[in-house]
Amino acid sequence: MRFCLQNLTRVTLFFIFTINSPSLSAPFLPINNVTLYGDASFTAKSITLTQERNCSSSSSTPPISGIGRAFYTYPVRFLDSLTNNTASFLCTFSFTILPTPSCPFGDGMGFLVTSDVDSLSISDGYMGLPNPDSEDSFLAVEFNANDNRIGVDTKEIRSLASTNVDSAGIDLKSGKEMAGRIEYKDSEKMIRVWIGYELQIRPPNPVLSTRIDVSNQLKEFMRIGFTAKGSAVYSISRWRFRTFGLISSPISSSWDQSDEGNCLMCFPEEEIGGHISDSHHSSSSSGSKSLLKLTYGGLAAIVTLVGCALSVVFVLALRRKKRDRVGETNERQMCRLQGNRVPQRLSLSEIKSATECFNHERIIGEGASAVVYEGEIPSRGSVAVKRFVQGSRLGPSHIPFNTEFASMVGCLRHKNLIQLQGWCCERNELVLVYEFMPNGSLDKILHERSHLTKFLTWERRLNIVIGVSSALMYLHEECENHIIHRDVKSCNIMLDAEFNAKLGDFGLAEVFDNSKTRDATVPAGTMGYFAPEYVYTGIPTVKTDVYSFGVVVLEVASGRKPIDEGGGLITDWVWDLWEKGRITEAADPKLMGRFQKNEMDRMLIVGLSCVHPDHEKRPRMRDVFRMLKDEAPLLILPPMKPTVRIQSVLPESCEEIMNWAARMEDTPWSTPRTHFSKN
Repeated sequence: MRFCLQNLTRVTLFFIFTINSPSLSAPFLPINNVTLYGDASFTAKSITLTQERNCSSSSSTPPISGIGRAFYTYPVRFLDSLTNNTASFLCTFSFTILPTPSCPFGDGMGFLVTSDVDSLSISDGYMGLPNPDSEDSFLAVEFNANDNRIGVDTKEIRSLASTNVDSAGIDLKSGKEMAGRIEYKDSEKMIRVWIGYELQIRPPNPVLSTRIDVSNQLKEFMRIGFTAKGSAVYSISRWRFRTFGLISSPISSSWDQSDEGNCLMCFPEEEIGGHISDSHHSSSSSGSKSLLKLTYGGLAAIVTLVGCALSVVFVLALRRKKRDRVGETNERQMCRLQGNRVPQRLSLSEIKSATECFNHERIIGEGASAVVYEGEIPSRGSVAVKRFVQGSRLGPSHIPFNTEFASMVGCLRHKNLIQLQGWCCERNELVLVYEFMPNGSLDKILHERSHLTKFLTWERRLNIVIGVSSALMYLHEECENHIIHRDVKSCNIMLDAEFNAKLGDFGLAEVFDNSKTRDATVPAGTMGYFAPEYVYTGIPTVKTDVYSFGVVVLEVASGRKPIDEGGGLITDWVWDLWEKGRITEAADPKLMGRFQKNEMDRMLIVGLSCVHPDHEKRPRMRDVFRMLKDEAPLLILPPMKPTVRIQSVLPESCEEIMNWAARMEDTPWSTPRTHFSKN
C-alpha cells in the first residue's frame, strides 16, 4: 500500500509539473540566490531591473532614468590559480524590454561579470555598467535598445565588438519576450551571442561572435548578474548559468553535458534541459504541440483523478513528521562546485551506506540546520556526516549549507581547522563529510560529566587555546579570502585523539574586506559569546571573533560556562577577580592546583584583553597567539572593567528582521551545537 501511494504521489506531482513548467527553465531562481540593487525588484516569475517612469508633459518633475541590478549572491570561480586555466561559461535567459509611454528607452541592459559589485554606482553609469576608470575588472554583453545593437565590453575596450540586430529580424524595442544565450569557449578564445523570439529553439547562427581572451579581464572569483538603465522596463527570467573546464574529467567534455564543470544554479530538469535547444529540434517541437492537443482532449478526466490523488497526498503529508513537512525540494538551492581544491564528491548511495541509511543510532549531534552522524567510508575510515535539514536557514537569506561549503572549499587547509573530506548534493540531500574527532567537543569535557575530563590537563588546555588562536589568525590574516567565523565557542572546538583542537562549523562564516563598509544585520551566534558592539551595531568584524575567543579562553582556564545558572557572565566574574587582585582564583578547581601560576595568570589576562569592552583595545589574533606562547609582552589592563558607550546603528528595517527571527523555531541568537564525534 505504501509503495502504491508513493508512486501515486510521484505521478501526480510529475503531471502538475509538466502542465505548469515553463518551456525554457524551471521556476525562477529562489530569492535567496539573487541580490537586488537600485530599482530592481522581484515579480512572480522574473526580476524587473527598472521601474516604469512618468514622462508626461504634465508631470511636475523631470523623469529619472533609474538603474537596477540583480546579481547571483555568491562568487563564481572563473580562474584556477594553481593551473592558470580559465573557465568557459554558458548563460541562458529570457528578457523583455517594455517601453514606457512618452519616455525614451534610455541606455539599455547588459549581462555583467564583475570583480566588485558593491562599488558600482546606483545613480550613474552607462547601462549601469562599471565606469571604465574604475579599478574593477569586468566583462559585459550589452543590449542597446536605442540603437538596436548588441555589443561586448571590457574594462580596457568599450564595445570590443558590436552588431546591429536588424539583419537578424530582431527588434529589442518590440516588447516581446526574447531568449538570449551567451557562450564563451576558452579553448577557442571566442564569445558568441544568440538572440531570438523562439524560447525553445536556438537560432542556427549567433548574432555576434568575437575573439577575446577573458583571462585578462577576470579574477579568480567574480560576480555575475544583469544591470539596466533607462525609462523602459527591463525584465529578466529563466536565468541559468554554468562554467566548464576548470578540472579534467573522464567524462566527455561535450559542451551540452549538464554534469560537466560547475552548475551554480541547479533546478529540476525539464524536457529541454533548461536552455535553448538547437534548431534541429524544431520538428520534435511541432510534434510536441500535436501531442499536447491530444492531451488536452482528456484533460477534464485527468483533472478529476489528480484531485483525488492530491487529497490522498495531502492527508499523508499531515501525518508526516515535522522534518518531512519542511522537506520541500531543495534542488534549486543545490550548488555543485568542482575544482582542484574541492574534496571528493560522494554519491548519495555512498553516504547512505556510510551511515546505515542515516540510522538514528549513529546520530552524534543535532541542531536547527543539520544532523551529524558517525559514518564509515572504506577509503577514509570514520567520518562525521553532516546532513543539512531541507529548507534550513539562519536568517532571511542565510543558507547554512551554502555558507559552510563556500567557506570550506576555499583555502581552509590548517591543522587547527576541521577538514572537509567530501560532499554530496543529490536529489534533495545536502551533505558535508568531515574528519571524525574521537574526543568530541570541548564543551562536553569542560562542563559535563565525562571520563575524559581527567585527561584535560593544564598543558592540554594551554595547547587547545593556542591551537584555536592559530586557526583564527589564519582565517583573519593568512587565508586567501579573509574570513570572520562569527560562531567561535567551545562546542565548535573539536578534539582529536591527542586532544589537539580543531575549529569547526562554518555555517555562519563570512568573507570580509576591511576596505568596504558593511551593512548591519541581526547578530548571529550564541549568547555569552557576543561582543557588546556586535549586539548594538549588528556588524561582525575580526574583533567580534576576538571577543568570542576571549570568552573561550576564560572558559578553558576556569571550567565555567559563559553564562552560569543565575545569569551571571563569566567575563564579569573574571573582571571582578582582576579588580580585587585575585585573578588566579579563577582557575578551574578540577585542575587541583596542577598548573604554573604565571601561565594561568597569562592565559586569564589574555582572555580579559580579548573581551575588552572597547573593541579598539582588543589585540589582533596574531598578537594573541604570540602572547599565549609567551613570545610577546601582555597588554596592560585597566584596574577596573572599562565602561564604554555604544551607539546602535541597526537599520530602520531591523524591527522587521527581528520579528522574522522571532517567528523562527531556532533563531540566529543560538546556533545549533555541532559535534563531529560521540562521547
